[in-house]
Amino acid sequence: MADEVEAPYGSWVSPITTDLVVSESVRLSQTKLVSGILYWVESRPEEAGRCVLVRRLPTGEFEDLTPDGFSVRSRVHEYGGGAYAVGDGFVVFSNDQDQRLYIQKFGEEPTVLSPDGLHRYADFVIDTCRCRVVAVCEDHTNEGSEPTNTLVSIDLKSGRIETLASGYDFYSSPCMDSACLRLAWLCWNHPNMPWDGTELKVANLNSTGGIIEEDHVVGGVGESIFQPLWSPEAVLHFVSDRTGWWNLYKSYEGQAQPLAPMEAEFGVPQWAFGLSTFGFLDDGRVIAAYTENGNWKLGCLDSDGLAELPIPHASISTVSVWGDEIAFIGGSPTQSNAVTLLSLKTGRYESVRGSSIATVSKGFLSQPESIWFPTQAGRKAHGFFYPPMNESYCPPPGDFPPLLVLSHGGPTGATTSELSLNIQFWTSRGIAVFDINYGGSTGFGKAYRARLDGEWGSVDVDDCVNGAQYLVDAARVDGGKLAIRGGSAGGYTTLSVLTFRDLFSVGASYYGISDLEALAKETHKFESRYTDRLVGPLPDKLTLYRMRSPIHHYESLSVPVIFFQGVEDRVVPPNQAEMMVNALSSKGVPVAYLTFKGEQHGFRQAENIKRAMEAEYYFYSRIFGFDLSEKITPVEIENIA
Repeated sequence: MADEVEAPYGSWVSPITTDLVVSESVRLSQTKLVSGILYWVESRPEEAGRCVLVRRLPTGEFEDLTPDGFSVRSRVHEYGGGAYAVGDGFVVFSNDQDQRLYIQKFGEEPTVLSPDGLHRYADFVIDTCRCRVVAVCEDHTNEGSEPTNTLVSIDLKSGRIETLASGYDFYSSPCMDSACLRLAWLCWNHPNMPWDGTELKVANLNSTGGIIEEDHVVGGVGESIFQPLWSPEAVLHFVSDRTGWWNLYKSYEGQAQPLAPMEAEFGVPQWAFGLSTFGFLDDGRVIAAYTENGNWKLGCLDSDGLAELPIPHASISTVSVWGDEIAFIGGSPTQSNAVTLLSLKTGRYESVRGSSIATVSKGFLSQPESIWFPTQAGRKAHGFFYPPMNESYCPPPGDFPPLLVLSHGGPTGATTSELSLNIQFWTSRGIAVFDINYGGSTGFGKAYRARLDGEWGSVDVDDCVNGAQYLVDAARVDGGKLAIRGGSAGGYTTLSVLTFRDLFSVGASYYGISDLEALAKETHKFESRYTDRLVGPLPDKLTLYRMRSPIHHYESLSVPVIFFQGVEDRVVPPNQAEMMVNALSSKGVPVAYLTFKGEQHGFRQAENIKRAMEAEYYFYSRIFGFDLSEKITPVEIENIA
């Protein structure tokens, strides 16, 4: 463009400010269509991360159902999800602050149901025939011991609690047929995570709701089952990865009958409760979301097979179906996540509530490139590359942009190409971003997911390094200005890359892991045996744990790192960051450490999210030597001139 200003990469002035990213955005989750009414949960940074249950009335108006002083969030498994259920004229929900269960009639204040906050609840299903709710219960009454998980019922009038199923380490996904005669659920034991292996159980219920006969349907230690759901004809459907791909099945004459065999994933890792990828139309057809090569699609399954529906989304989650309407949360490379409603009858497609009301000119939005790049053992790994984009600026001739590699959490997670202002914050300032689905990520089949078994801290590290090197070799980025950042497990990958490889110049760790042994001993129940598969069982593999823990090899780390940590984090406690900060500080390596009171695993408060983003940008500017594009409160950096 003729009016472009020439300026170094990283220093471009952008309209995508931290205020824009934070103050005008919410986190959307848990969509439900109930009796034609659309419900969802909004986590609002401007309200200190309070989670509000919202519904859209038939008039089209929005209504906040959750009054001030309440927040719809469960902490079962620490990650929560599945925090509410809708009944006839009421909702049942878990309240964040006290973790007690409440019932709220529409138009009235919530009334407490559960006796204390030492019993946490999630994944609710209303038993309309018996005036009760069935839920997963996590019992924290035995202080100093691992909490106990069970499947329970809670009477909606008396609050009486009865145990329905027990004996397994974990439970999830209870679902009841429309006649209230049969209950299905998932369960599994240590050391499995739900994407490793789960069992699908089904039970007949007596008139009072007690279990009188329980059967094992499918699943086991090596087969992951996801989202059991009864069809209108009371046929149990589910997702299984028995072929190497999470595909759709139904239980027919005691056998698992495949419905749409294909190299695609109809399931997702159950990091939270209440996840769903499919539902039923009134006529029994299945509406299902599935992902291929990192991009999500929506299809309609009937006797003729699976037909893709024409929608513009690259990410789809929490699918809910009622009548001929489909609700989900979806995003595309040009649209942030939004609560979306699709009518098959009219063909009308509507974005009901966006996660951001910000509008940004396309001239400031970088479009993702899906890239498969070579990595170790002759394999390929995947990522989305975002080149710098700002219609007002151009770089000096011959310059290449800095690169920020994103290492997602989990590590069993995945990244998509939906519009993220968090990514565009960087690209609009002249910093390229490579969002990598390293080996172990979901969405590419079981074999890809299993690459990380026993290889955490190796495969993920190699893929991030090889992804960056691929872009350097292709003359897309500056090989002397490479940064990497990640949160939680992604923070571990970040610290491992910086410690055990010498390609990157700087890094940012958000509540990242530095000591695998400490993680295995100190983390919460849900993940307490996760490292058995990712690294190996303790104490047999103690040497390997220490070999792959950055804290034991800080003498090899000689590049600057900035750390961000929530004070109340129980998934990755603050001492993980503090050990690394102290080690780097004593060694004389430039290091910065920011802590945030009131934050847990992941930041929810607007001011903290904003401060972390600005501090990271400030840190990179000092290391890479470019001018800031805006005024930012300086960060205290130890050992820097």
